[in-house]
Amino acid sequence: MVELWDVLDENGEKTGRLHERGKPMQAGDFHLIVDVWTVNSKGQFLISKRTPNKPYPNLWECTGGSAVAGDDSLTTALKETREELGITLDPKNGQLFKRYKRCFENGSGTFKDVWLFRQDVSLSGVVLQPGETCDAMLADRDTIKRMVDDGRFLPMNKTSPYLDELFCFYDKLL
Repeated sequence: MVELWDVLDENGEKTGRLHERGKPMQAGDFHLIVDVWTVNSKGQFLISKRTPNKPYPNLWECTGGSAVAGDDSLTTALKETREELGITLDPKNGQLFKRYKRCFENGSGTFKDVWLFRQDVSLSGVVLQPGETCDAMLADRDTIKRMVDDGRFLPMNKTSPYLDELFCFYDKLL
């Protein structure tokens, strides 16, 4: 089945056009993606491991993905977490941390919305999505930083250079 995205302009507004995933985007066209960080009352973040068939195989990451046509940022965050991990997040527990604009060499790009959900979730309730996730764990910030440093986590400097800022943001919420 073909996945369609809403095409956004350089300001993040919908253009009314759609784009088929997997095809090159035109210069000036953007699409929305989300990162979802879920943290429990003990300060542990829910992270998942990418399957071997995906880019960045067998690396740990937060939940995330592309918004499909018609979906907004929050809807995408909730949907991706449910699809990839079988976890249902309460929208009231989520807060948009930041929006990043990333431009590629051809002039297209993405807007990445980073969400922080404060909700206790159990690993026993995790249902991994075949072809997407192959493991899940709860990890504190120091563990995640070590995983980034030793190459077991997505290269945050390339994909999402916000990790320290997110952790500071979380501290201010406490």
